[in-house]
Amino acid sequence: MKYQFPDNFWWGSATSATQSEGASLQDGKSKNIFDYWYDISPERFHGQIGPQNTSTFYENYQQDILLLQQLGHNTFRTSISWSRLIPDGDGELNPKAVTFYNAVIDSLLAHGITPFINLQHFDMPLCMQQKGGWESRAVVAAYARYAKLCFTLFGDRVKHWFTFNEPIVPVEAGYLNDLHYPCVVDFKRAVTVAYHMMLAHAKAVKNYRELAQNGEIGIILNLTPTYPRSDSSPDLVAANQADLLLNRSFLDPVTKGIYPDELVALLREHNLLPLIEPGDCQLIAGGIIDLLGVNYYLPRRVQAKEVPTPQGQINTPEDLFSFYQMPGRKINPHRGWEIYEKGLYDILINLKQNYGNIPCYISENGMGVEGEEQFLTPSGRVEDDYRIEFIREHLQWLHQAIQEGSNCQGYHLWTFIDCWSWLNAYKNRYGLVRLNLADQTRVIKKSGYWFADVAKQNGFN
Repeated sequence: MKYQFPDNFWWGSATSATQSEGASLQDGKSKNIFDYWYDISPERFHGQIGPQNTSTFYENYQQDILLLQQLGHNTFRTSISWSRLIPDGDGELNPKAVTFYNAVIDSLLAHGITPFINLQHFDMPLCMQQKGGWESRAVVAAYARYAKLCFTLFGDRVKHWFTFNEPIVPVEAGYLNDLHYPCVVDFKRAVTVAYHMMLAHAKAVKNYRELAQNGEIGIILNLTPTYPRSDSSPDLVAANQADLLLNRSFLDPVTKGIYPDELVALLREHNLLPLIEPGDCQLIAGGIIDLLGVNYYLPRRVQAKEVPTPQGQINTPEDLFSFYQMPGRKINPHRGWEIYEKGLYDILINLKQNYGNIPCYISENGMGVEGEEQFLTPSGRVEDDYRIEFIREHLQWLHQAIQEGSNCQGYHLWTFIDCWSWLNAYKNRYGLVRLNLADQTRVIKKSGYWFADVAKQNGFN
């Protein structure tokens, strides 16, 4: 069977500034929260490898963009580092950063690759975190200013903008689960952070539209589909609450301009509502996106709590539901993550049926594998057939959704080159290109050649 994708389909990959650039304190860049956290708690990072060098895109972007071209990319997403562009968060521009980002954008365009630019990928500038981070409305205003400066500097050439990547991650990892700095565990503060990120998003969208640059602006959400263990009423309630808190708390405001009534009621019931100021609702109503990026890695399987948490003792979302492991599931043993390709289809059909079939694209999907050295040939190439299989099977379900009318316009893999990960450093490799950490050489993996062929044919057999 031939899986043929629509004309002008976006084939590409995604990365972020912190995970790819390196040069984390060079050329005027100030510290972000990961630079600082590594300074104070290096033991929290796998192999004690921090963000200072990462995958050296800052030095090697020209070589890497040639690799993107070889990989058949017609699109590529990365992010701008706020702490590189505006080192004190809300003051002067860093001219070296302006030069760098201009050069990256121009080089992508010169090689026939459309830049997709994201404004924030977990990397809050330390100076802004010290002012309260996303708990502070002053930081929301500083972000909106940063966004406007980006649009003004680069919007003549960049026509696909995204306000945030996975805004749930700073909420869950930074304010609920002690996984990212500032390592707070406080449900009420977490809700405020999530709410303020939505206000920041809406302000950026407003700024973009006022500039009338003939492009589109969106957001990238990891819409992990939620599946109840059974059709029992408690399991269905648990799954719905998980979906409200972890998906719809971002999806609904950016696509409908309003929060779900059920979510508001749930937060009110547990005394978790954030402070809502006059004008907030109108602002959020104006933040409806043009384009949605969808990140998908694994499903979320949910069951009711064995013992319900008493009222007044709800301290994290997991006090309302439990996760469960589906018997007989397919698994990526390196990450411990379930592989469920149909989840991609389910997300897209949900967007079609319940969200006006909003224009969207798969902005991240990928497979992290530990110890890829074992698949190296004598010539130095990684024979990663498992990654080819992973991508192919997800693309088959993506194709099915498009056949059924999904408005999905592209597929981006995470990621084009093995990159540094927030806590795991280089433990799990995701790239189509192998990065040799010892000498920073780059070698295309078997999956890279396969992906390039798929992109060239706009499909596969």
